[in-house]
Amino acid sequence: MTGSTSSPPPTAIRCVGVEVQYTVRSHRLLLRDLLRGNSPKATIVNAIRGVDLEIQVGESVGVVGPNGSGKTTLLQAMTGVLPLASGQLMVRSLPTFLGVKAALRPRSTGRSNIRIGLLAQGLRWGEVEAMVNEVAAFTDLGSAIDRPMETYSSGMRARLHFAIATALTPDILLIDEALAVGDRAFRERSAHRLDEHRASAGTVLLVSHNLAEVRRSCERTIWLQEGRIMADGPTEEVLRDYESS
Repeated sequence: MTGSTSSPPPTAIRCVGVEVQYTVRSHRLLLRDLLRGNSPKATIVNAIRGVDLEIQVGESVGVVGPNGSGKTTLLQAMTGVLPLASGQLMVRSLPTFLGVKAALRPRSTGRSNIRIGLLAQGLRWGEVEAMVNEVAAFTDLGSAIDRPMETYSSGMRARLHFAIATALTPDILLIDEALAVGDRAFRERSAHRLDEHRASAGTVLLVSHNLAEVRRSCERTIWLQEGRIMADGPTEEVLRDYESS
């Protein structure tokens, strides 16, 4: 009698030969070029180069690499914000992107942004109203929650967006340096909330220069360099090679 074998977890994200390019135009022209009607010179930047990657449901994966290595570009491609030059990128569901520079409505109060964010995640008005105070409390912004967001510091905005994006458990959560803000207590609460998402089989990709946070949160890590994957494996092994490079 043959013993039963468990099937592997389903795939959350799959990249096959993914290439992402963007164009940079120089704004510096000589006077003679302007008089001749010449256009600014365009340079094609190959930000992501032939990335093959598969991430399973429930995995927490760190993404490390120096500035300009393509980490944020890869996450933005996964959300559909950036088009692919070639290759295939498949996701199980639309990822939630959480970054320090993520856009909210600056002239609206923090509390209004919470309502808008929860409605955008598909909740009905009554459900939103039942959650607003809980989400506001998580931000730990105090009375500032009722001030326009344009008065917030970058750290305050990041805390607000983290609270909104993680109020529900997204199937796929992409985090771009958003845990590097706030005081120690807020960072600990954020890490605990991510632990809860992972326990609910949520998939998390964490881009961070804070290698201690990657070690704490991720069993698997990807090292990107100049748009290519240099290493992909157990976090401690990959970070050891990355730190010694």
